[in-house]
Amino acid sequence: FPQKESGAPATCMGPASTQDLNSSYGDGMAGECSRKPDQKLPELRGMGDLTMFSSDSSYLSSRGRMIKWFWDSAEEGYRTYHMDEYDEDKNPSGIINLGTSENKLCFDLLSERLSQQDMQWVEPSLLQYPDWRGHLFLREEVAKFLSFYCKSPAPLKPENVVVLNGCASLFSALATVLCEAGEAFLIPTPYYGAITQHVYLYGHVRLAYVYLDSEVTGTDTRPFQLTVEKLEMALQEANSKGVKVKGLILINPQNPLGDIYSPGELQEYLVFAKRHELHVIVDEVYMLSVFEDSVGYRSVLSLEGLPDPQRTHVMWATSKDFGMSGLRFGTLYTENQDVATAVASLCRYHGLSGLVQHQMAQLLRDRDWINQVYLPGNHARLKAACAYVSEELRALRIPFLSRGAGFFIWADLRKYLRKATFEEEMLLWRRFLHNKVLLSFGKAFECKEPGWFRFVFSDKAQRLRLGMQRVRQVLEGDAQMAEDPPPWQTQEPSDQCR
Repeated sequence: FPQKESGAPATCMGPASTQDLNSSYGDGMAGECSRKPDQKLPELRGMGDLTMFSSDSSYLSSRGRMIKWFWDSAEEGYRTYHMDEYDEDKNPSGIINLGTSENKLCFDLLSERLSQQDMQWVEPSLLQYPDWRGHLFLREEVAKFLSFYCKSPAPLKPENVVVLNGCASLFSALATVLCEAGEAFLIPTPYYGAITQHVYLYGHVRLAYVYLDSEVTGTDTRPFQLTVEKLEMALQEANSKGVKVKGLILINPQNPLGDIYSPGELQEYLVFAKRHELHVIVDEVYMLSVFEDSVGYRSVLSLEGLPDPQRTHVMWATSKDFGMSGLRFGTLYTENQDVATAVASLCRYHGLSGLVQHQMAQLLRDRDWINQVYLPGNHARLKAACAYVSEELRALRIPFLSRGAGFFIWADLRKYLRKATFEEEMLLWRRFLHNKVLLSFGKAFECKEPGWFRFVFSDKAQRLRLGMQRVRQVLEGDAQMAEDPPPWQTQEPSDQCR
């Protein structure tokens, strides 16, 4: 987006890019700072000074204009999709969405369970104001649920649980209570880009990018690998620019990479954070969507003796693992009671109805249904869908990352770019959209290498087949270009990039 010269509100924002479909808003926003209109924040990777808004409404405050700007700059693909959404009967030529990370494979299992009689219950307490942390009966079930599935060494405590309407609200609340306006969180890239707006809109908190790349430098390394050395470098750069970093955000399993941090890696990151007195927010929203038996996923709550438990905050939700992104249930687990209380105070704006809290408690306590019906069925369907898209990509000789977790494959389409630029990446993305298939492109996740795309596979077989057919049509149209790969496309796929 072009920058305006002056006269803008006293806010500082980084380069806005087109956003991942889950949020549909601009990416890379920085924070508001206390400054005069002609002052600029120090330049920082991922956080420049974007002093413009497309909204100039005289009815809104500067904050309101900024918030409206997010909406006005929503991704064209998201809007186009909703105007021409595929329907097998009503709109068979509509757009297939392989860009939004939602699990659409298990509606039959969920609708049957949610329709059972124990879910239909009303009593006076459910219609009255609750404890803003959530009803005690729900927090008790969440603590038991996380203790079991996170394999915590000791039972987790209900007093450390806060429930609210999704992880987006939770990111926003944590950013607001942990940081001053203009301070920052470290975050490895590529990352789920909607976090940018989650931490900025209320808290005016920035993101300092820890850029990762696909290069494999040895037998013990993997593409886009996060290391403590890279964290240290990003922190030093932020400090050198006068930006105060208050925390680190980790997503495990990672979105969009599908990567999984080992217990040793988690411990190293937590020790790094303790050394610098940083909070660590660990988003484990895909923890039950690890569908390959050979993958050794470990929750951070399973670690013996967290290095800094007062600064370690874990979030989880039903939106991904239970395919309920529209129901809006999320939870925070933190041993820091000051943080829990501050977040709970914001839950008066982000709370759940008593009826939904009852339903969630019933669902989470039904261990037999979860273990014997839902998880086996969900994992089998995810595995089959992932295998299908993987085979389609292999047939096209496209390298990709897939670790057996999450709903997506991170695919390397760099050989289809005429030049190694994000402009070329956008042109390829638009060719997909023109052919009625919607993907998420790398810039939406602040990937520093143009040409990576996220393919979401957690959809019904018929839509997947049609979507991949349309992808193939676009890429086969560029086949001649692929036969003569550009000079930057020389690295062979590793074992993790296949």
